[in-house]
Amino acid sequence: MKLHFFKYQGTGNDFVLLDNRDKSILLTQEQIKFLCDRRFGVGADGLMLLETEVGYDFKMVYFNSDGNESSMCGNGGRCLMAFARRLGVVAERSHFIATDGPHDAVILEDGTVSLKMQDVKGIEKGSDFFFLNTGSPHYVTIVDALQDINVKEEGRKVRYNERFALQGTNVNFIEKKEDTLFVRTYERGVEDETLSCGTGVTAAALVAAVNGLATGKNQCRISTPGGSLNVKFDKVLENTFYNIWLEGPATFVYEGDIVIDN
Repeated sequence: MKLHFFKYQGTGNDFVLLDNRDKSILLTQEQIKFLCDRRFGVGADGLMLLETEVGYDFKMVYFNSDGNESSMCGNGGRCLMAFARRLGVVAERSHFIATDGPHDAVILEDGTVSLKMQDVKGIEKGSDFFFLNTGSPHYVTIVDALQDINVKEEGRKVRYNERFALQGTNVNFIEKKEDTLFVRTYERGVEDETLSCGTGVTAAALVAAVNGLATGKNQCRISTPGGSLNVKFDKVLENTFYNIWLEGPATFVYEGDIVIDN
């Protein structure tokens, strides 16, 4: 099977994107794993299909690099919005559907893509961590000397512990320095540290707000290994947030053709 693909990245979180508006593409788990493989395939943290859905500008179908369909991906949603505009599906604004529900997205004048995330109506506080769902489940812990953390090793301990082993969770380590919140994330499905995670950055910003670590009023500037993002939000109660927007770059890398086994 020959596929025409597009490669996009959002602060280093990279994706293989396929136009499946005609519903002609049906990939197996092994085919998706191959396409995302950095040695034998295109190479990416995940793969997305842009499809049609009645009542929406488009539908987002997201798979992790392990080939399994997954929950919401914030950077992926921003990249898919940029892809939809490239295809002429939308202009500067869109209303699309993903696995966690409807989303709005806007491409700003400077090319930044702003994505509206789902409301968060509860943040669990543990002994040394916070747990919440921002479209995907996230475990967040505040640390010192973030640069010294072995994110893959420490993240795997949490992701595969007794509580999370079955469904998995993403694991975020955060540290505030001056006017920036630094975030590093272990992603389930990738099973490694990624350069950036959109739902993880969103979770980190809300946890920072709960703990008085946000970098501004109703917003938080985030630095990840792959680049900078900004999260804006309105806070109703201590653990309730709405009108959450994830903002950052979504960049076209290249497009090409690849032949994969049927």
